[in-house]
Amino acid sequence: MSDRLIGYLPDLYDEVIEMYELLQSEGEELDLLFAGAESLLDQSYPESATWGLDRYERDLNLVIELGKPVDQRRSVIISKMRGYGKASGSLLKNVAQAYSGGTISVTVFPSERRILITFVDTLGLPPNLDDLKAAIEEIKPAHLILDYKFRYLLVQEVQGMTINQLQQRKLTDFAPFLEEG
Repeated sequence: MSDRLIGYLPDLYDEVIEMYELLQSEGEELDLLFAGAESLLDQSYPESATWGLDRYERDLNLVIELGKPVDQRRSVIISKMRGYGKASGSLLKNVAQAYSGGTISVTVFPSERRILITFVDTLGLPPNLDDLKAAIEEIKPAHLILDYKFRYLLVQEVQGMTINQLQQRKLTDFAPFLEEG
């Protein structure tokens, strides 16, 4: 910022060291001010908020869990904000996608009183599955049963992989009953 400020001065200040020092310190303060204003603007949107997430959680009557990763807290907030209105397949899909970050398919079987939520391209269990289940449970009508269908690597997908590619995969991408350690 100080280089830009120096560019605004007339040429007669080119040799004045005191002016350079003054503009250097003012430039640093203006940089801090600009960064603060940018950070404050980021807090206006839950998709970019960091230190302002607890405000959203308080406003939406959510439990504030400071130990939880920021992206998971963000997905709970976004889901809660999306979760208002008449319970429909599209509303459930909208809320579920806020959690997984991947493609979700929601199928409603009215005759069976069942809803199937399928994770199409997310491998394994989503990291904040419990939050997703709680959000969906809050939205859906009480008489409907929720089922979840997860995607894991299939044998035909694994056959084309090298040993290095296999070793880079999480164990939970292969089997739902094994936990990573």
